[in-house]
Amino acid sequence: MENENSRTFLQKGWVVALLAMICCFLWGSAFPCIKIGYAMLGIASQDVNAQILFAGVRFALAGLLTILMGSAIGRKALFPQKGSWGMVARLSLAQTVLQYLFFYVGLAHTTGVKASIIEAANVFFAILMSSLLFHYEKLGRGKLLGCLVGFAGVVLINLNGTGLDSSMSFFGEGFILLSTLSYALSSVLIKKYGERENPVVLSGYQFLLGGLAMAAAGFGMGGRLGGFTVSSALLMLYMALISAAAYSIWGILLRHNPVGRVAVFGFMNPVFGVILSAALLGERNQAFTLKGLVSLLLVCAGIYLVNQDFLEKKKEKNK
Repeated sequence: MENENSRTFLQKGWVVALLAMICCFLWGSAFPCIKIGYAMLGIASQDVNAQILFAGVRFALAGLLTILMGSAIGRKALFPQKGSWGMVARLSLAQTVLQYLFFYVGLAHTTGVKASIIEAANVFFAILMSSLLFHYEKLGRGKLLGCLVGFAGVVLINLNGTGLDSSMSFFGEGFILLSTLSYALSSVLIKKYGERENPVVLSGYQFLLGGLAMAAAGFGMGGRLGGFTVSSALLMLYMALISAAAYSIWGILLRHNPVGRVAVFGFMNPVFGVILSAALLGERNQAFTLKGLVSLLLVCAGIYLVNQDFLEKKKEKNK
């Protein structure tokens, strides 16, 4: 368990911002990495079973790495408490199985740039769920305005001159949006369960459980992965490390801070995702159009507005 000094340190604004931004960079890099992985392993956009298998292998490996690293740092083997397995299973369903089932299939049917920006909706859903459904925090005017402004950026990226982008599909952008709902629910569950269990333990075992379930399901339905080389193996290892590091850090931040204060930095996921997708996937024509840049500005404005809400409340409390 963290001591009082650790808790205070993890609640400092610059610490929350720095660690959250590191997580967002890692998650942002996942958008192009997944699509590059599909190309390396010959996974077609219609091959849902192979996509599920790919996700399962990644997250089972991520869970194993999280458990091993956590055990090495703590100098003892990490295991969930006897009464924590139910929490691990529920978190695994929301955070790994449902979120990444929708995400991996959706990303195969849309671009990395559009997926990056749509994924920012997880911030709004996390704040709304935390405030309206679970009552962990109040939905202040700043947070509400930040959600509305940021969500406008998500809508904008899917508009063309006559309305919704005709290339928008349920199995593409629709599935990405559904993945954001699962992510939002998992953020609230991490906050709730992290009060009773070590967040690193929760992350490691829920990844391992969810990853094995997805791998078994994908393989059982006929999914196969071919074309493994040193490059594709290193890519898979990096993607596992993304999850192992980012979700462990994110869970620790959620344990010591309001959900909204941490979740709002998720608006930076699309910034990193768009930049890296443009650089690595050659999607510059979509990333650097006026519409794409305005969309990014809107989601970034949402970060500022929500954080201003927290800062104003903190000032009022200290008066």
